[in-house]
Parts: sequence; structure tokens; C-alpha cells
Amino acid sequence: MVVHGEREVLPATTQAEAGKALRQFTAAYNKADKAYDSSLDADHVTGALEDIDRARLKAGAANNPGGNPAHTPLELSDAKFTIPKKAGWPRWFVADAAGNKGGSVRWLFVFTRGGLDEPWEAAYLTLVAPGKVPEFKKDKDGWAEAVDVNSARLAVKPADLGEQYTTYLKNGGDVFADGAQTSVWRAERKKDAKRPGLATQYIDEPLASGDYAPLALRTADGGALVFFSTHHFEKQTAYPGSSIPTPGDDVLALTKGEIKQSFTMEFVSNQVALDPGKGSDDQEVSVLGRIQGMTSAQGE
Repeated sequence: MVVHGEREVLPATTQAEAGKALRQFTAAYNKADKAYDSSLDADHVTGALEDIDRARLKAGAANNPGGNPAHTPLELSDAKFTIPKKAGWPRWFVADAAGNKGGSVRWLFVFTRGGLDEPWEAAYLTLVAPGKVPEFKKDKDGWAEAVDVNSARLAVKPADLGEQYTTYLKNGGDVFADGAQTSVWRAERKKDAKRPGLATQYIDEPLASGDYAPLALRTADGGALVFFSTHHFEKQTAYPGSSIPTPGDDVLALTKGEIKQSFTMEFVSNQVALDPGKGSDDQEVSVLGRIQGMTSAQGE
């Protein structure tokens, strides 16, 4: 019997293979971090995580050509794998592990691949407080349910979360619950927008196609846990007679041009959010975790 993977609803992988993918990623990540060489983990990262990781390693290499003098290997333990059944590619799964960095947070990864002959790559990484990872809906065999990104059974379609989030950062609103990555971040940016001698402008854009596509898992309460990416620009302009604060060495390593009166930084960010089921009592989306990294900068 021939099974057509593009049509059959199948588990994305096995628990054993998911564990192997996480171990391979960790080994490659540690080699790349130690050497400050992005080629050493290039086959194991993609999407937003690749952009963030590659820029970090590029800056590190520029300032420490001999490698990372502060390298401490990442160690992941107590790993739990949530594997959805779905038809077609890409296939993906979520890894939830404890790490030896960042305190007591849980490290949430999404691994994806576009075909049987391709390696598993980590597309998303966020850090989430203990107890905040939801319970997932699973069938009798323990497989999870992937949610269509255009599902209308949620407060916000997963495909629209990036656009909704960037709109919220600009205008506010009631789509997202208050928290560190929503109301607090907006308040911090408003405070920083005008400082003595310096004005800061923000531009936020969704990233939602290709390797940046949002991915969603059904939770036990009928909602979904959604991973999504965004793109951010922060432009600092000095008033006449003032100057741009001197950036740190890692920022300068990613900067083109000469910083005179303006300085624009580009960031890629990935988030994980709880998207309630439509009709539930609380319709606000909660952003549980977010990691962003500067990917380039331009001085003028």
C-alpha cells in the first residue's frame, strides 16, 4: 500500500525522532555559539529564529574573532513533545523543555520540515513562565491537533495575529490582554519616543509567509497556542545640537553607515500567544512569551 504523505493525515513524527531533532539542534547550537559561526547550526534553524541567531553570531564574531569567551553550553532537560497529526507539508511539532539559562522558564521550540528528505529545523523559540504552557487537546493515541491558520473558531485567526499585534502596538485596542509584551511594551515605547535631545519612531510589520508562517495547536479548552513572527524598526533622530547615544559593540557590528543625526535599528521578533476559542468568556489574546533580536542597523 502506498501512503501519500501530502494527503494522508499523519503524525508529524515520532516521540523518538522529536527527541533526536532537539538533541541535534542543541549540539549544533552549542558549536555555533562557542565558535561564533552561524554555518555550524545553519541546517538546524530557519525563519525568525535563524534571523535572530545569525545576527547574534555575526556580531559576536566581529567582536571576538577567536570565538565566544563566555560560552556556556545550553543544556535542555525534562523535554516534552507535542506532535500534531496533519496532512501535507510542512510538518511540525512543539518541544517544551527546561534550560540551564534564563532562570526557571520553559523553552518552547517549534521544529518544522518541508519533506522527508529535509532536516528538522527550529523555526520558533520563546521562553515561557512555568505553568503558563497550556494543556493541549490530544486524541486517544496522544497526537495533538494542528489548527488551520484561517480558522474562524478562534478570537483571532492565527493568520491575522501578526497584523493584529503590530496594529495593537501602534494604536492599542482590546484584542490583546495586558502584559509585559503588550500594554507594558507600549508604555515603554511611548515613554522612550521623546527624550531630551532625541526622538524615536517605531514601525511594526507582520511576518507571515514561508518560514515565518504562523503555526497553531489546539488547546484542551478549545482555543489555540499560536506561534507567529513580526518585523520591527526603531529610528532614533537627534535634535540639532544633540547626538545619538553611542550603541554597544554588538550593535555597531551590525551597523552600516556613519551615525550622525539618525540611527535605524531593524529587529525580528517571534511570539507565542494563547488565542481563545470563539464564544469563550474571555476573548482577549494573551502573549505568553516573546524573543526578538536586532538583525541590522543603519546610521545616517
